[in-house]
Amino acid sequence: MDPFATLGLPRRYDVDKVELDRRYRELQQTLHPDKHASAPASERALTLRKAIEVNEAYRVLRDDQKRAEALLATLGGRVSDQTADPELLMEMMELRESLSEARADKDAARVAKLSAAVAEHAAGARRELAQVFEQLQKESAPIASGLQRAQALLGRLRYYRRFQDEVAMFEDDALG
Repeated sequence: MDPFATLGLPRRYDVDKVELDRRYRELQQTLHPDKHASAPASERALTLRKAIEVNEAYRVLRDDQKRAEALLATLGGRVSDQTADPELLMEMMELRESLSEARADKDAARVAKLSAAVAEHAAGARRELAQVFEQLQKESAPIASGLQRAQALLGRLRYYRRFQDEVAMFEDDALG
């Protein structure tokens, strides 16, 4: 499934969130089961499958990482859990160690500081990813090095997301 085609949006990493929401609501209204209640069973089943596809496409395109994975796939790139570069692995190991120490000390301010730093790194990776995708889409045929760079940036985003998930667990525990 191509989520961009499903929602009738251009294949871009930087999607217009307002337009994404508008298209989703519009399609949901069109595909609502009440509007097809008197249709034959086969048409209702087809409408239901289309509504499920629209929901899945919306879920993918709202998420920066999933949207990048979908776009990479449409450009012929592989979405994989390739081994990250050693520099990133070292950086993440140090960040996780600092997070572990802050959690053990119940130092919410330090956890917040670490989270903000990782959020900043992730924002930078998303900006670079948008540039890489823009360049790839300008080319008549995607260049392998561009696809590899997009894959590497996606790997970074996965690591940053996992780190933020760990922060969220700490915050949940602190509130609980």
